[in-house]
Amino acid sequence: MSSAVVVGASGGIGGALVAALAACGAHETVFALSRAPASQPDPVRSLPVDVTDEESIAAAARTIGEAGPVGLVIVASGILHGPGVSPEKAIRALDPAAMAAVMAVNAIGPALLAKHLVPLMPRKGRSVFSALSARVGSIGDNRLGGWYAYRASKAALNQVLRTLAVETARTHPELIVAGLHPGTVQTALSRPFRPDPGPGLFAPEESAAHLMRVLDGLRIGESGGVFAWDGQPVPP
Repeated sequence: MSSAVVVGASGGIGGALVAALAACGAHETVFALSRAPASQPDPVRSLPVDVTDEESIAAAARTIGEAGPVGLVIVASGILHGPGVSPEKAIRALDPAAMAAVMAVNAIGPALLAKHLVPLMPRKGRSVFSALSARVGSIGDNRLGGWYAYRASKAALNQVLRTLAVETARTHPELIVAGLHPGTVQTALSRPFRPDPGPGLFAPEESAAHLMRVLDGLRIGESGGVFAWDGQPVPP
């Protein structure tokens, strides 16, 4: 049995994914990575990580590697708003420091995680490296504008994943790389921007269940794509 890794395990979706993976029993160890890890019962093992700090990622990868091969990685970390960061309604609101912070977490962080975790994944046999993307990262689907930093960071993430899929097709021919659009989920990330509870708004546990089904159904020919919670491809 291989290990599974969830990055951003302290978030709403990340925590629900950790619980779902622990319950399904398909992985010997589920590594739950976050900036402030909490103790977890077996088979979950918590580790600290800061996705903006490569040495932090490398240290976590060294510990994970001691447990054997990694069959599944889900990067569920991300930033939309926070101190000094807020989605822009117009270009005049663009702040370079805020945009750099969003890019560091949403695009560069997953790339660094791939750099250190993909070498732990088997070169033979099915495995999956995935990251939470967003429909707003789709260039073809952008009809509303706004949210420059967040849109750009998710578009950059999608390109990182596509490029990783091209490379790993040579080195890990059965590895599937995918972006995942979880829908609108009741988490702190979406709270200021989501509609009132109703159709299309998921609890974290519902979103995690949808994403697990999508991951289970992915095929090697779909590597490099981005898929919504219902399994439908998101336009590039």
